[in-house]
Amino acid sequence: MPTTVHEFAWPDRVVVGTIGVPGSRTFYLQVRSGAQLVSIALEKQQSALLAEKIDEILDELSTLEGNPFSVPATTPIELVDNDDLETVEEQFRTGAMSLGWDPSTAQVVVEAYPLPETDEDATLEDDETEASEMLLVRMPVGTARAFTKRTREIVGAGRPICVICGQPIDADGHTCAITEV
Repeated sequence: MPTTVHEFAWPDRVVVGTIGVPGSRTFYLQVRSGAQLVSIALEKQQSALLAEKIDEILDELSTLEGNPFSVPATTPIELVDNDDLETVEEQFRTGAMSLGWDPSTAQVVVEAYPLPETDEDATLEDDETEASEMLLVRMPVGTARAFTKRTREIVGAGRPICVICGQPIDADGHTCAITEV
């Protein structure tokens, strides 16, 4: 079966957002171009790592002599997006992701693949088949910088961390994991 590719070459919007309350949020990477809208579920750690690695790519590119790709050092104000997610219909839960750079279009390239389906009856041959779908997003450098800023803010908006044990503090209280001796 051929892979269905949800491709966005110059998206109108690409953001990470959440649904739920801190401690039980679901993270989504949502991309829209015109009427085409795709939302894929991510883990919090995947979201944070994606933002970190995109920033690393952008920071490295900005140090090239003359900054030939016009990589902004900070988020351009006109690209700030603090709006909620649009209607979320989860396309798939993300497993593997890849990140790259396309110098011919000066875009950061993100590929996301679904978690492999686990079926106890699957044979070895079934495991070697390709993913049934994938998300392919190409972001210009300004959009990518705005994406990382928002993603870092969303990830950081979770539960506060206990200064003693380093574990998250729930809204209904916290029992510190470190006990006095």
